[in-house]
Amino acid sequence: MASKKKNGKSKADSKKVNEEILNEPVKEEAEEKTEEVKEETAAEETKTEAGETEETSPAEEKKTKEQEKIEELEDRVKRQLAEFENFRKRTDKEKEQMFETGAKSVLEKILPVVDNFERGLSNIKPEEESDPHVEGMRMIYKQLIGELEKLEVKPIEAVGCEFNPDFHNAIMQVASDEYESGFVAQELQKGYMYRDSVLRHSMVAVVP
Repeated sequence: MASKKKNGKSKADSKKVNEEILNEPVKEEAEEKTEEVKEETAAEETKTEAGETEETSPAEEKKTKEQEKIEELEDRVKRQLAEFENFRKRTDKEKEQMFETGAKSVLEKILPVVDNFERGLSNIKPEEESDPHVEGMRMIYKQLIGELEKLEVKPIEAVGCEFNPDFHNAIMQVASDEYESGFVAQELQKGYMYRDSVLRHSMVAVVP
């Protein structure tokens, strides 16, 4: 009896093993198909997401065009502002040049008046110093020179300086024991600077 049960159990076990062996390829195939379905599903989802990313809605497309238009208008405004700034600077420079030209023209006409004052004051005799007219001339001359200084007009140094054609106009040569060759020994007419430019060259005599 025990032998029969044992044989029956062995047959059952053999059958179970055979079923497992037969079902194993089917199970592996099912798992492979499941993996393929998962991969296909993931691929489809990726494509869908990519498609959604690439496609833009009409609202977004309109917003992009409006942004481009705004950037174009901003660039145009910046260019116009830059052109206006350049125009303003150029106009200011032209105005300044015109003012400088006009100022120099007026100042050149005033210099002979200054020369006459200086000649008149240099010829005053010592006994005439207390004369009211002489005092009046000195006051007017002092006021005139003060106004010229306010306008940045100043005399050019000449006597004792080395001759410089940028500031001096040599009209004669004189011998001198005091100054070396090439230096200004006498100033025949005073020269003046207006700011950084020569208003009138000094007329001088130079040591040869």
